[in-house]
Amino acid sequence: MNGIRRQRIAILISGRGTNMTALAAACMDPTYPGQIVGVIANHADAPGLETAERSGLTAIAVEQSAFADRAKHEAAVLKALDDLKPDVVCLAGYMRILSEGFVRHYTGRLINIHPSLLPLFPGLDTHRRALATGMRVHGCTVHFVTDRMDEGPIIAQAAIAIEPGDTAETLAERLLRAEHRLYPHALRLVLDGTVRMVSGRAIVKGSRAPAAPGDDDPPYILVSPEARRG
Repeated sequence: MNGIRRQRIAILISGRGTNMTALAAACMDPTYPGQIVGVIANHADAPGLETAERSGLTAIAVEQSAFADRAKHEAAVLKALDDLKPDVVCLAGYMRILSEGFVRHYTGRLINIHPSLLPLFPGLDTHRRALATGMRVHGCTVHFVTDRMDEGPIIAQAAIAIEPGDTAETLAERLLRAEHRLYPHALRLVLDGTVRMVSGRAIVKGSRAPAAPGDDDPPYILVSPEARRG
């Protein structure tokens, strides 16, 4: 990276961590602007922890059942994260709703991948819902995390066609391949400063639009689902 510091990435998972694996593969490229400093799971038996260890990554279990309540568990996760000193935190199938305080602690540095073309189908069971409503396309979204579930500013999206005969399972399998391409791309946009969150909006560097009030950086424009960068 010609002496440029690679930013520190921490990843939160709950299960297999396939998107974690895609991010780890991207970070193996020495020109990628980030490196993974740790993977944290809320279940000690999450298969993704073993995958992370095999890849030489620091793998940490903060077992939620070991804590009396959600707040105590979240405080322990936050402590483990802070010890890693991440520049960006990636949620990769982390199946816990984060508190407003947690999100605020990492405002603008906390991102998530969701298996739908947000704002369509926030929450769970997105593939079945897309099929049930007669959609002809489906997709995934990487977005900044805010205190409103799946409503954070959009960084990037990818779409796939829904094929005749698709089931929720076949659609999920095909979309997962798109997720594995999209997440490293979207993370790079955040790491290199191409996209960032300002005043609750995702903005992309390089436009002639006025900068946000008090922003001394070069001008930015709003990023929308219709104005994605490849």
